[in-house]
Amino acid sequence: MLFRENMVAVQYSPSQKGSGLPKGSEGGSFFPSYSLFPEGSCPVTYLFSIDDDNYFLAETGAPLPKGFSFEPVRSLRGSSSRTAAFAGITAFHLSVWYRDNRFCGRCGHLSQKSLTERALLCPSCGNVIYPKISPAVIVAVTDGDRLLLSKYAHGEYRRESLLAGFTEIGENAESTVEREVFEETGLRVKHITYYKSQPWGLSGSLLLGYFAELDGSPAITLDTRELSEAWWMPRGEISFEDDGISLTGEMIRIFRDGM
Repeated sequence: MLFRENMVAVQYSPSQKGSGLPKGSEGGSFFPSYSLFPEGSCPVTYLFSIDDDNYFLAETGAPLPKGFSFEPVRSLRGSSSRTAAFAGITAFHLSVWYRDNRFCGRCGHLSQKSLTERALLCPSCGNVIYPKISPAVIVAVTDGDRLLLSKYAHGEYRRESLLAGFTEIGENAESTVEREVFEETGLRVKHITYYKSQPWGLSGSLLLGYFAELDGSPAITLDTRELSEAWWMPRGEISFEDDGISLTGEMIRIFRDGM
């Protein structure tokens, strides 16, 4: 696994080169194998294992093997392999954590990698630094046979989505749902029901998915700092295609298909 800022090294087929869609993992290695690098040219850090495959973070600067190129990390969302997508997204999460914690936040001393657990240690003051995971909510707001969809005002993701936001200090997840929905759309919700969770390394988050019913007026007051659009979509008119990767896509599909 080789990263450079917000880019990941992936293998592409000739017909897909430059298309922004990663090649599937079938028929070859999706990410560059350590054996493809000249011996000693690519120092690595162990990240995690999935089944029999071990994943490593390569230090930047190593030349890429033939057939691989740096592409935006978000292109992993178009992968035909769910395993490859989440391996890449999670590895990106860890690479950002390593990058942002080279120095101890308590005393400023250079941190060191723990030999016994996934942590960074400060040899000067003894501070132990674990990967940062931020809780956040994804909310499917329903009004009978209608679902509230929205589009973000900023960022690269431009497709329709559900409302989302990070949990604040001293706040439980259900309160986050109420607050985020009201702040972004002016709507009130009730019957907040937990659905499932998902790690999402692109934002360093643990996403908590909720369904909630509209409570009161359906009139939307848009927070244009967060959203460019928000609208009610009848169940039968939802054409959103589940990408098989995101919790957002799964929850929209669940509602569309008649949860």
